Amino acid sequence: MPADTTFLSQIQLFAQLDDDERGVLAQAMSERKLKAGEQLFRLGDPGDSMFIVQSGKVELFVKDTAGQKIVLHNASPGDFFGELSLLDGGSRTASATGIEESDLLVLDREDLLQLFRKRPDAALDMLAAMGRMTRKANALLRERVVKNVNEEVQEEREASMVLRVADWVANFSGSITFLVIHVVFFAFWITVNIGVVPFGNFDPFPFGLLTMAVSLEAIILSTLLLFSSNRQGARDRIRSDVEYEINLKAELEVAHLHEKTDQMHEEMLERFTRIEKALNIQPRTSGQHKAATPANS
Repeated sequence: MPADTTFLSQIQLFAQLDDDERGVLAQAMSERKLKAGEQLFRLGDPGDSMFIVQSGKVELFVKDTAGQKIVLHNASPGDFFGELSLLDGGSRTASATGIEESDLLVLDREDLLQLFRKRPDAALDMLAAMGRMTRKANALLRERVVKNVNEEVQEEREASMVLRVADWVANFSGSITFLVIHVVFFAFWITVNIGVVPFGNFDPFPFGLLTMAVSLEAIILSTLLLFSSNRQGARDRIRSDVEYEINLKAELEVAHLHEKTDQMHEEMLERFTRIEKALNIQPRTSGQHKAATPANS
């Protein structure tokens, strides 16, 4: 049954064709029904045709090295896919599975080349569609890159002056320089105010002014240290998230290896079955030939 030319006219790839050319193209197309959950093709399969969705929805996806599924596009009515392998003659760059029961139009390589010879602009439309899918794939990959803890913390630190000051104070207060400065200052203050020098005694014992200054310093210092401690907690949470993602990827990688092993095992069993059938047929044929030889003689 030929494709509907009215439907083809609504697709950007074929919109510039005239009615006669769309009619010829519709006659060359074939139909394919895809059930929900049925796999149309896998990543790496040879590609000799492209598909156009008439009804339903088809999911295009790949799996990363950790075995996680990355959905590239959900093809709805009017969308086409599979054109990349059709153009360069290479293997499929993604897998396609029916999300729901779908009706597809199948366009072969030779029919597509004839279309490009008649309408070169159709090739530009297809390249534009491929570019959109490539941009979407790049965006997905950028989102899936494991976060760098140091870079995120540095960006957060540069965004706030208070946080930069809190980090500096926390680092400085934990150094030996901070301790030495305070010991020298306290010793000088006490020495001056116990009457050892003639211009002293402006803060006599029990050194109330010094006590108030140290209390204010303790309040400010503790607040800044709490800021820094909260930032350290945020860094630890980010690091925990990164470690969780790494562990999850490792677990999925192991599951992906198991899946590959099971697939190889099934393929080997199928090959052994075919070999066994071929070996069983050959002796039987040879025996029939030998039995027929005396009768003919």
